[in-house]
Amino acid sequence: MTQERTFAIIKPNAFTDGNAGKILARIYAEGFTVVGIKKLYMSKVEAEGFYAVHKERPFFGELTEFMASGPCIVMVLEAECAIKKWRDLMGATNPADAAEGTLRKEFGASLGENATHGSDAPETAAFEIGYFFSGLDLLM
Repeated sequence: MTQERTFAIIKPNAFTDGNAGKILARIYAEGFTVVGIKKLYMSKVEAEGFYAVHKERPFFGELTEFMASGPCIVMVLEAECAIKKWRDLMGATNPADAAEGTLRKEFGASLGENATHGSDAPETAAFEIGYFFSGLDLLM
């Protein structure tokens, strides 16, 4: 198997609830390498650009307001099958449906405030990584 990269966010609710360090510890414990990491405050416009794929969905406004509501941590993670591995660690989008031991089950507050984000495909990961990181930002 070859190494793969994926994009991840520790969302504002997990950050402000003091769980960012716990989530980062789990990332390392699960064998991911963090090749890029930034703490940032996403503006509403930046959140709208990032989530543009959801623009026509009814939750778009609520989602972008939430993502602009506080600090978050954006990351590029590397591992074998990183996209699937990260999505498995996060758990189902709705914390109520997430399996025990997943990040969203443990740290998610609701469907909208589910603690983490992750790319769902290689093409999505490429867009999302490029949205926040230049090549110079990433450890090789």
